[in-house]
Amino acid sequence: MTKVLVTGASGFVGSHVAKALAAQGDEVTCLVRRSSAVERLNALGVRLAQADVTDPDSLPSVVADAEVVYHVAGCTAAFRAGQYDQINHQGTWNLLEACAARISSPVVVIVSSLAAAGPTIDGQFRVESDPPSQVSHYGRSKRNGELAAEQFADRVPITIVRPPIVLGEGDRVGLAMFTMISRLGVFVVPSLGRSRYSIIHAEDLARLLIQAAEHGERLPTLSPEENPTSQGYYFGACDEHPSYAELGRMIATAMGHRPPLIIPTPPRAVWVVAAFGELKSKVCRRPEYLTLDRAGEIRAGSWLCSPQKAVNGLGFSVAATLAQRLKQTVAWYREHGWLR
Repeated sequence: MTKVLVTGASGFVGSHVAKALAAQGDEVTCLVRRSSAVERLNALGVRLAQADVTDPDSLPSVVADAEVVYHVAGCTAAFRAGQYDQINHQGTWNLLEACAARISSPVVVIVSSLAAAGPTIDGQFRVESDPPSQVSHYGRSKRNGELAAEQFADRVPITIVRPPIVLGEGDRVGLAMFTMISRLGVFVVPSLGRSRYSIIHAEDLARLLIQAAEHGERLPTLSPEENPTSQGYYFGACDEHPSYAELGRMIATAMGHRPPLIIPTPPRAVWVVAAFGELKSKVCRRPEYLTLDRAGEIRAGSWLCSPQKAVNGLGFSVAATLAQRLKQTVAWYREHGWLR
């Protein structure tokens, strides 16, 4: 039985990681904030520890006994650029500083993002050794978190996983795609829909993180100039890489609906909607997902990554097809009243 700590455990991906760890018999502690919804975690029988990655004084006690730390906590939507960095960069630094202060540091697996690497270049799938090229505040904040991790690599064994789009049960951001088809029978495709995307289901991502903890490469202890930049980094994705329109049709099939009316959205319209989201976010003081920052990611083209390094080195594979995973997600949404 391994003693593990999961940050961001009350969130979408974090709850899947906690569930997978509990299922294999690990002793799981979940870092949660005072405002976190913990119903799903309570059902798992895991231990809850109240702390915050932005509060360094709260962290030493919660990392004290952990053998492995899964750092899933992160900011994916913000009403100001600095909020991304506060959590994705400084929060990562704070956690690693607490781990490094121990006599024997735990293994740390960090959930970064494909956004830290950047969009597809010349139609080629991104691999871990490609130079990073971010196009958004979010992507830069995740990359800053990676750079922070590299500075602790001589004191803490660290592996970084960069997932692409993550779908699955409990995902409120992805839910919008399902409700659009269910209620209106349409699927709005940004930027005329020519781009293609890598995708991973949250269960497959959780398994990849566990494999990375057990026998993944660690970040090099020497400077990046003296080591290949790919050491300690992994991508993970399923075998299908659909366009946005193809994904919409797959979602409709998973719900038992006829194919939706695909509505291509010209780039200018994407910027208009994003500008409205930006304004609403600032006025309401509540983060919206589609802002001008995210619109920059949409305009960047395809987001494709190769999982081959994880396949070869970790034995990673997805447990089901994308179509099966979408059906699984639909069933969960309906069971919990999120989708009719």
